[in-house]
Amino acid sequence: MKIAIITNTIKDTGLAAALRTAEIIGDRAKIFMSSDCELSKDLGINYVPYDKLWENADIAFIIGGDGTMLQAAPHCARHKIPTLGINFGKVGFLTEVEPDDLANAIDCVLKKQYITEKRMLINMKINGDEPGTHALNDIVVSKTDGEKLIGVELYTNNELVNHYAADGLIIATPTGSTGYSISAGGPVVDPRMALYVATPICAHMLSVRSAVLPADKDIVIKLCADYPQNSAIVTADGEQKAVITENDEIRITRSKHEFELIRIGTSSFYNTLISKLS
Repeated sequence: MKIAIITNTIKDTGLAAALRTAEIIGDRAKIFMSSDCELSKDLGINYVPYDKLWENADIAFIIGGDGTMLQAAPHCARHKIPTLGINFGKVGFLTEVEPDDLANAIDCVLKKQYITEKRMLINMKINGDEPGTHALNDIVVSKTDGEKLIGVELYTNNELVNHYAADGLIIATPTGSTGYSISAGGPVVDPRMALYVATPICAHMLSVRSAVLPADKDIVIKLCADYPQNSAIVTADGEQKAVITENDEIRITRSKHEFELIRIGTSSFYNTLISKLS
């Protein structure tokens, strides 16, 4: 078995968690890490460039918070690598294992005593750019800092869904429904489902609500030219990707890749939801 260890070097102080993970695995699997996170050479770890990690892994251990998982998810999904999250973050919806349970979790993975939960990703293309951007949580179109409202039009299969006057619009996956979307008033969705949740941010409209849309349809977002602020920022899983104007088109589709999240414990999504957000 080949295991890639990816760690958040800010949260994992001195790479202590990565070192402990490697020591627990020992000679039971071949270990790969990014060459910019080199530990002791005595541990027998193979160091490769970050973009080569995914070619050298049957399983990935991600040490950090949900943000670290989101960064790694498209790579793991593209290479069909089941992924275990080790929580060094604040919330930890995606990082199931707490540091105190690390040894037991690693033993379960090495003995193949786990299940995987498949999560949909979305693919975003701006003006048809290839190959586009994959995201596990959400795509967000938002106004620039200090500017006024933007006008956003949302279409599905060329049919207008709504016209929003707002600070922005979130298109979330079921996994992302418990992220930015829920803070903007969006619904909680079981992460094993396949759909989009479109939630406006601070909409200047009394009747506006989130829209739940089928994942087998294309989503198109355009800015309205009749608003004073006719440019917006586009982010994917919290990372800025572009600044768009009314001349641009964002097209969102369901990705052909799925993210496989390793589950070891018996706690359900709803138990996790209550414990994390109560």
